[in-house]
Amino acid sequence: MATRLGTRIADTLKRGVTQPPAPRPAWLQRGRLDLVAAADVVLASVLFGITNILLLIENGQQQQPKPLFELVVISMLICAPLGFRTYYPVSSWLAAILAMIWATNVLPLHHNGPAGYVAAGVIVTLLCLYAVAVRCKPWVVVLAGLVTVIVFLQIGSEGGVASIFTAAVTVFVGAIVRSRRGSRQELAVAERRHEGERALLEERQRIARELHDVVAHHMSVIAIQAEAAPYKVADPAPELVESFADIRASALSGLQELRRVLGVLRQDGPVTMPQPGLDDLAVLFDSARDGGVTVEAGITGSPRPLPEGVDLSAYRIVQEALSNAMRHAPGGTVQVNLDYGDAALKIEVRNDGCDEDGNDRWRGVGAGHGIIGMRERAAMLGGDLIAGPTPAGEFLVSAALPLAAGSREEAK
Repeated sequence: MATRLGTRIADTLKRGVTQPPAPRPAWLQRGRLDLVAAADVVLASVLFGITNILLLIENGQQQQPKPLFELVVISMLICAPLGFRTYYPVSSWLAAILAMIWATNVLPLHHNGPAGYVAAGVIVTLLCLYAVAVRCKPWVVVLAGLVTVIVFLQIGSEGGVASIFTAAVTVFVGAIVRSRRGSRQELAVAERRHEGERALLEERQRIARELHDVVAHHMSVIAIQAEAAPYKVADPAPELVESFADIRASALSGLQELRRVLGVLRQDGPVTMPQPGLDDLAVLFDSARDGGVTVEAGITGSPRPLPEGVDLSAYRIVQEALSNAMRHAPGGTVQVNLDYGDAALKIEVRNDGCDEDGNDRWRGVGAGHGIIGMRERAAMLGGDLIAGPTPAGEFLVSAALPLAAGSREEAK
């Protein structure tokens, strides 16, 4: 029973302490050395010596002197808590109060005035009370202040008004210091956050400049050359004109998409412009067919509106899989299947992996950033994605995007 009560009291005191403490000003720190803690140890040693001398003087005036060892123990118990108040404020204050109460019973007050230990005990107790006011929650501070006043009145160290005044001033000063340290810490956290946001914005602007100056320039050149190419040949074949027109349309579409990405990178707020989704797959399939692949689409389950995160990620996964097919297997057949399940949306994109000569066109595919990006999109929603050759000679991209994860992502 006693052990359980002691554990409960320890837990209560622990919850009353603010962790971690607000840092002190830089001039009070010298590397790992805390100057305040060091000063506490020095002051405790000085008070220990002075208290010993006063007790020895008073002890010689008593009719029944106390042993010297007992006087040393009393002085140590009264002064020692000061050395630990920086690290254990509540425990140090409690130890100082108990030491004062115990010393009062062991060494009754001298009839001519306070005993020699009183001055040191008052100083140590007030300094420990100050540490409690700086580090602890308000209810702990108020309780400690009331107990301090009661103990001071009991030992007769000061008058009633003086006891209340000194305890109140100590708590008030500690509260002011705590407030200032907390404000300084919040300001430092805000400054670090703003520095991080500024660095992120600068990096996004740098990426936007690189995309605009390099990628956008080359895509503009492609569009211009595709538009001008048919005029460089006398009587070009209609198929050739149509192919160059498709190239120009794809380049312009890519430029439009790049401008959207640049706008996202350069803005400092949430993305408000509409994002593509599965409803736009028909346009994506037509673009892939114009790029030379045969696209076959299939849907199982009941198509329905999906969370924005799932809708966008599914579109991007299909888009990247078709881009890989056009890049590595031109002229091939791509099968895109969407399965609308109750818990997840399943995506399968299959492509025949061998050319007319039987060579593996997908050898080395998967080392770039496209498949990594698809996996990251699936993982962001709590799903998974696999991509690679199959025993049947196909290249398969299979993803499962949980709908509940998409809902949570949208809610954020």
